[in-house]
Amino acid sequence: MRKALAFPLTVIYYLAFFTTLLVFHAIQWVCHYGFGYSAHKRSVDILNATLIFCLALIGTWVRFSNPHKLQNNKSHIIVCNHQSLYDIPPLIWFLRHLHPKFISKKELGRGIPSISFNLRHGGSLLIDRSKAKDALVAIEDYAKTLNHSRHSTIIFPEGTRSGSATPRRFRLGGMVTLFENMPESVVLPVSISHSWKLIKWGNFPLMPGVTIQLTVHEPIAVKGQKANELAARVEQIIVGGIED
Repeated sequence: MRKALAFPLTVIYYLAFFTTLLVFHAIQWVCHYGFGYSAHKRSVDILNATLIFCLALIGTWVRFSNPHKLQNNKSHIIVCNHQSLYDIPPLIWFLRHLHPKFISKKELGRGIPSISFNLRHGGSLLIDRSKAKDALVAIEDYAKTLNHSRHSTIIFPEGTRSGSATPRRFRLGGMVTLFENMPESVVLPVSISHSWKLIKWGNFPLMPGVTIQLTVHEPIAVKGQKANELAARVEQIIVGGIED
């Protein structure tokens, strides 16, 4: 019964999802070129709030748990596990006051309405994962930009979506590079749970009635820490906070 219901609900969801992306692509363009960074960021925030609302069409909700007071005037290195693409809108919306940007594969920088535009024009970094050395150099330069702007970055050290409750082994190089080049920043570990259940049956139909859980762990100051040890510690914290 649940799966039978999932088919029409998923059709409705995808219609809302892609309509939202198309509409906000135009809105982002106007905001970015007509009014600058603040207006563009506000449009991206509203876009992601709308995408979260679209999930309600299939009975999916997001629970965000953060008992910690975050410092808005500091750059944060937000490190998360990555279960599905549905992880991303809640991160952008609930952590919007930190001005989060992404380190993403370059392929995402084209062809996807709204998403590609934001990655190219919103301050994120697009890297070529096939050229690891060049990617680390790019991350070093990107860290300097974040130090100046005091914006934050989101990094998924697994490198791709796990599609399950069991995370892939973290690739620590990107984290270590950020830690070494952003000594005044704060690391914010975030464990994401249950979003993989949405795609348990694949991309069609989506499983309805899922509650995505985002758990923010205690922030850790980078200063005074050994980068490799800190990266390993952050991985342990995140993996330990993932719910089955």
